[in-house]
Amino acid sequence: MTNDMTTLAARVIAAAYEERLTIATAESCTGGLIAGALTDVPGSSAVFDRGYITYSNEAKTEMLGVPTSLIIQHGAVSSQVARAMAEGALASCATDIAVSVTGIAGPGGGSAEKPVGLVYIGVQRRGAISAAKRFDFAETHGADSRTKVREATVIEALNCLLDLAS
Repeated sequence: MTNDMTTLAARVIAAAYEERLTIATAESCTGGLIAGALTDVPGSSAVFDRGYITYSNEAKTEMLGVPTSLIIQHGAVSSQVARAMAEGALASCATDIAVSVTGIAGPGGGSAEKPVGLVYIGVQRRGAISAAKRFDFAETHGADSRTKVREATVIEALNCLLDLAS
């Protein structure tokens, strides 16, 4: 984990603690790296409740309640599915805020419509409308760098959590 991630994760934990908020993560392309960054911070157990790793479409549906029809209509890598993942994480537990990620880390698996490095990050705070942001990390990190795409995704997801917690 980079120093940027460690520092940012510590800021997220501190902000959530100060606001008395609890956190859940729902991850696909990062495979638990966001939860790992958060739980690397001493004292994270006061605010981090759980993380879902939903790498397959079936896991997204079974664990988070993402409708299969949504995945069929928009694809697993879409703003609609990212939002549904964050909503599903909050619906399945008693946390206050959730972040979700779904994307194509590469180096393979991309298409002209959905290139390698395309990531959607979903966020939701309990009682608020969910949102999703689109990122194209291949433009800044290269389409052949799976590690860099995943690290950039973790940093952006932590930034999103920090915004929700502040």
